[in-house]
Amino acid sequence: MILLGGVFSAASLAMRGIALGQGEAVRPVLSGRGQAWKIVEDRATPDGALTLHSSTGETIKLSRFLESYEAPAGVPYCGLSFPRLALAEADLLADTLLRGEDDPDEMAVRDAAPSVDSHFESEQVGRIVWTSFIGTPQADDVMPLTPAGNTRNWHVDRIAPELHAGAPLVAHRREGLLGGDLPIIVKQFQTGPGRYWEVMVFAETDTTEIHQVPSWQRVTLVSNGKVERVVYGTSYPPFGPFRPDPDESQFNAALLRCVFFWRKTQIGQMQIHLPRADWSDIATHGFVKELIVRRGGTGARYGVVDRDYAGPEYDGFQDIFTASLYANLVWGRFDQAKAILIDQFEHFVTPDGLVAMRGPEVGQTGLTLSLLALYARLSGDLAVLQRYQLKIGAMAQVLVALHDKALGLPDADPAHGLIAGWSESDACLFPDPSIWWKPYFSNSGLAARGLEDGAILWRALAPGETALSEDWLKRAKQLRARVNEALSSSIQHDQSPPYVPILPGVSESFRKSLLTHRYSEQQWAHRVYAELLQSGVLTPDLENQLINSMRAHGATVMGVVGNLAPPSAESRDMLGFISYGYALALLRQDRIREFILFLYAHRYHIHTRGSWTASEVAGLRGELALFCLPAQMTLPILLREALVHEDENGTTLHLARGVPRSWVWSESGIAVSDAPTRWGKISFTLRRRSDGSRLDMWVTAERALPDTIRLALRLPKSRIPRSVTGSLPPHALVLSGAALVIHPGDVRDSRIEIILKST
Repeated sequence: MILLGGVFSAASLAMRGIALGQGEAVRPVLSGRGQAWKIVEDRATPDGALTLHSSTGETIKLSRFLESYEAPAGVPYCGLSFPRLALAEADLLADTLLRGEDDPDEMAVRDAAPSVDSHFESEQVGRIVWTSFIGTPQADDVMPLTPAGNTRNWHVDRIAPELHAGAPLVAHRREGLLGGDLPIIVKQFQTGPGRYWEVMVFAETDTTEIHQVPSWQRVTLVSNGKVERVVYGTSYPPFGPFRPDPDESQFNAALLRCVFFWRKTQIGQMQIHLPRADWSDIATHGFVKELIVRRGGTGARYGVVDRDYAGPEYDGFQDIFTASLYANLVWGRFDQAKAILIDQFEHFVTPDGLVAMRGPEVGQTGLTLSLLALYARLSGDLAVLQRYQLKIGAMAQVLVALHDKALGLPDADPAHGLIAGWSESDACLFPDPSIWWKPYFSNSGLAARGLEDGAILWRALAPGETALSEDWLKRAKQLRARVNEALSSSIQHDQSPPYVPILPGVSESFRKSLLTHRYSEQQWAHRVYAELLQSGVLTPDLENQLINSMRAHGATVMGVVGNLAPPSAESRDMLGFISYGYALALLRQDRIREFILFLYAHRYHIHTRGSWTASEVAGLRGELALFCLPAQMTLPILLREALVHEDENGTTLHLARGVPRSWVWSESGIAVSDAPTRWGKISFTLRRRSDGSRLDMWVTAERALPDTIRLALRLPKSRIPRSVTGSLPPHALVLSGAALVIHPGDVRDSRIEIILKST
């Protein structure tokens, strides 16, 4: 309902201490959540906020955070020629960006290549041109948006002809999200000094439509802080007197509904505060995108719009389930995690333990078991897992049967004891899928992890079936040992650094194999490497050798796992999904500078600018890329682990392990609230004093703090920890190199002060 009366005025706002600045305007009064609301919009700068003020004093400030599609400043590709970096075995971009001892420079990473979706033909063959989308959890589809902000039904250039497809004005736009993370897309197109068109687009949230996405549009011409023209739109263009354009009050009321709806979906999840709000926003926006993409908010879907990847034949793809379940669990979104789990096991897991997908992936089957155990550990909900106990048991027995087959091979066979099977479901699209029925190291690595974690889960689900859980644990131990043994004996030490293959007993590198064979058994080497590292079953020495090999021998691009293909002077692509397993290993091995490079590169070269649509695969030339949901889940997973990370032995909780030095040293500090862990929900704050003399830390737990907490002290080189005091006894606080090791004992909270000295 739209209130017609003037509850607010400029004078009444001033009386409440809300002063209107230059370019701000008071909008009509609206109702929502039982209150009257006034919208105040700042037009003094293009980045001015839109603020909601309620009659009871509540204020919601929605910033405009926009990123530019302008070409990178300076020489692209860090001064390297594109053919050289594309053909080189070594990751030359990573080598350049990691020079020196400091963290990689964020802006240098951003400008190292054109942004995704920034350079393409306006009519790319085989695909409509869209770079972002809007939608609601209610709908089973989304509405794509063109670079100019057109929906499929309502075109911006009807209002502003200069915003036509292919116009330089459109190519050089600024784009972002209102409020930083809300699915309210804002695009700005500068027409001259102080003059620009702004397009705002979002989906109606108060709808029962499941087959359509009702939309709202606003096109505004702003000149020197003043609105010269504004046009409002809904799903369709006006049709004479029968379907007029909406007015300002109708648009603002829909905007208010949208804000309230999406903010409600974030209640109960872990909250993070970082020195730069855009970093926390890009993580929380990942969950917004997920609710839009999934049918009805929970039904599995890989991509959107294009038949590849929005077709239902993709819905059973295991990576959709594993990436989403992982991300939602570690952010404390247990209701969504449960809904995803139910959807997967009701619709896609069959009684024999396989998935309704063309080619079940062995590694992802093991990862599924591990994540089910994580679900039980973090949520405490065994009931939903007991509902699917038979299917869970059958899934584990698939790995057992494959392991038995591997054990039946002769001892002299390099594949003895290693699980053979497809690592990638796409193997089934080729004439002879048996080419890829191979003992990839990742199959056994994630199977070992899945059987080990699955055995612990099984003890809780079926305490009387100890023989089964003991067998799984025994097999997990065998697989872990065999993977380490086989990998170690397969390393090619005649190369520098030594080359680590994806299969036992092979002499060809994946690059040579891809160049030599039409159908190469090493076609999806990127998946094998990333999954093996995610399993965490390798010894630290082997894990580091594998990381070194990947970076030196063609498997990474700008510090992110590459989408590995035959070498070409024309392309070298980055992998948006799956690759987070590589980043987790970097964190585990304290290769933090490389981990931070991964964060920066993934954000700026896998995601579109501002509206943050993640790509399955992204080129380095600004090509049009395809969205996939697992890629969107990568940064939420990694930011959580960078801030709050549990070691695999369950003995140590790492805090701030993977954050940039600039974040630690920021006066605004770092804060995490209600991060779910095996010890219950944990919260902590880290903030430096304004004079740089000390860091203040607070840590609290829902139950009791873990036995050991390790706080990473990634400080500037000019600051060295000198001493530490706090509410804990001195022996419980130990400075150890660039970390503070805390042994809190049986307490639920502690305040700690770290005194610093200058060098």
